[in-house]
Amino acid sequence: MTGTAPLVGISMYRVPASWAMWHGVAADLLPAAYARAVERAGAVPVLLPAYADEAAARTAASRLDALIIAGGADVDPHLYGQEPDDAVAGWDEDRDRSELWLLQAAEDAAMPVLGICRGMQLMAVAAGGSLVQHLPDLVGSTRHGGGDGYEQIPLRVEPGHRISALIEASGTVPCHHHQSVAAHPGFVATATTDDGVLHAMEAPGERFAVAVQWHPETGHDLGLFRGLADAARDRTPVRR
Repeated sequence: MTGTAPLVGISMYRVPASWAMWHGVAADLLPAAYARAVERAGAVPVLLPAYADEAAARTAASRLDALIIAGGADVDPHLYGQEPDDAVAGWDEDRDRSELWLLQAAEDAAMPVLGICRGMQLMAVAAGGSLVQHLPDLVGSTRHGGGDGYEQIPLRVEPGHRISALIEASGTVPCHHHQSVAAHPGFVATATTDDGVLHAMEAPGERFAVAVQWHPETGHDLGLFRGLADAARDRTPVRR
């Protein structure tokens, strides 16, 4: 990896954590698989905590070449005009706010963005869309993530889109989610699972703005991360 490798920011969880002599300490965390996938794709990962104000988020974004909004807790339903369903887990208002600032900064700068799981949901909400608050109510099962690990769900990718050049047209993908995107203004639906649940969307046009409901960082296929890194390299001379 050279000094010209693009910098890819990845948003993080803020949760109580325990290690060594510390117990229940508020910590900024992220599964290492995200950073490893970015590195394997030839880019440099930069971990982004939940920022306290928009100015800080925009300053961080101004140093980046691309942005990943990672998975995590449910998005606050009030952000898309709904009251919380009983099945909605506690959300993190600080993280929601910080990631919305990052997404806006990325859009203003035409920065490449990849949303993963919660990241896809937040991208839809940021665009004025909405979510299915509890997916089992829609599909009648917990097959998208009712257990402790990832469920392998059959996927079909629509041809002729950016994502269809980055991943296989069909196969299974690792999922763990109980919500999904219901409305996604400004984005095109590009992949669904065999029960009709939206699993990928992207913005039309030249900018790389792709989101997936599954967890590509847990697998061996780096297509999405390489696509993001390539888009970041194309943009790097503009930023610098």
